[in-house]
Amino acid sequence: MTGANEPPAARRSGLIWVAVVAAIAGIATGLVGGAFRWVLERADALRSQIVGWSLETPGGWLVPILFTGLAAATAAAIVQLSPRAAGSGIQDVEAVVRGEVSPAPFSVIPARFLGGALAIGGGLVLGREGPTVHMGAALGTSTARMMRRGDDEIRIAQTALAGAGLAVAFNAPIGGVLFVFEEVTHKVNTRLTIATLVSVGLAVAFARIILGDHADFSVQQIAATPLSLLPLFAGFGVVIGLLGALYSSLTVGFVLLAQRLRRIPVTVRAGVVGAAVGAALMYDPLTVGGGDTVTQLALHGTAFAFPILLTYVVIRFLAGPLSYAAGTPGGLFAPLLALGALLGLAFHQATSWLSPAMTDDIALTLALVGMSTLFAAVVRAPSRESHSSSR
Repeated sequence: MTGANEPPAARRSGLIWVAVVAAIAGIATGLVGGAFRWVLERADALRSQIVGWSLETPGGWLVPILFTGLAAATAAAIVQLSPRAAGSGIQDVEAVVRGEVSPAPFSVIPARFLGGALAIGGGLVLGREGPTVHMGAALGTSTARMMRRGDDEIRIAQTALAGAGLAVAFNAPIGGVLFVFEEVTHKVNTRLTIATLVSVGLAVAFARIILGDHADFSVQQIAATPLSLLPLFAGFGVVIGLLGALYSSLTVGFVLLAQRLRRIPVTVRAGVVGAAVGAALMYDPLTVGGGDTVTQLALHGTAFAFPILLTYVVIRFLAGPLSYAAGTPGGLFAPLLALGALLGLAFHQATSWLSPAMTDDIALTLALVGMSTLFAAVVRAPSRESHSSSR
């Protein structure tokens, strides 16, 4: 019996067990997710060192290409050992909630961690949020199973811990909670609410032990936008909407192309994609990777030359969908934020002649608006990710 048909004592006991499972799995998610982010940060530094060395060494230009290609191919090989570790992972969590598949096995966790570290750390334009969400969900499932909970409580644990994973990925506890109710389940009940609040809170707290207690991005104080510029922002929204639709089409198109090339081993396909991304890495490290560094530079008001901005936009616009089609662990969210910020800065430079009100503060505002607007355009919802297969 569940819900209203349960005796009060059994209901209270069930709530306690839900909280206990959520607490244990939340701590594990915080430590695993925090370690995953720490590894990716070290990998970012390593990529920059490799590029610096290659520029000073005869023939060294081949090293970044081989490095990223090998990392991507190895990540794809790891996924073959645990096929559900491919892609974002968020779609897998939602499929479990809909009852289409069983909860992910424990093997997803090491495959996501190692494969994601290699793919994203190697330079593919992918986000950490997908693997972290899926690892959190698998930790919730595994914890509930070890404690011999029923199928209903196992699904609650995997769903709540998916939100904890998202919270850790972006250091955003409120975002993690909203993700569970608005995106994954579309409903609220007592058990799920308790599990989500407990797991998200503990996951973020323990992740901060590893990563430190600070915001992911810092933004300076920005002056209010003049109302006279609202038509310009409306035009920016139209441009971003069209680009978001194109980005989605490219992502789906590259995935379908990869499926048509199934006769080519997946490790070879991933290696070729990695080599292409490695060539971009050799050109400029800011053109590849998850994009946190370039996002922060944009939010700091860094003055990029317009040709450089356009180069970053074009490369990241193509490399993101291409990287996703490689079939390695990795999501779309973080690269979208970086691309949106760059588009905001590019739009400001392209239109700055229109009005003396187009100050540096407007550039930062457009970068922030670009981050949220491109995300909304690609996922096709103002505040939540769509159910599109493009994830």
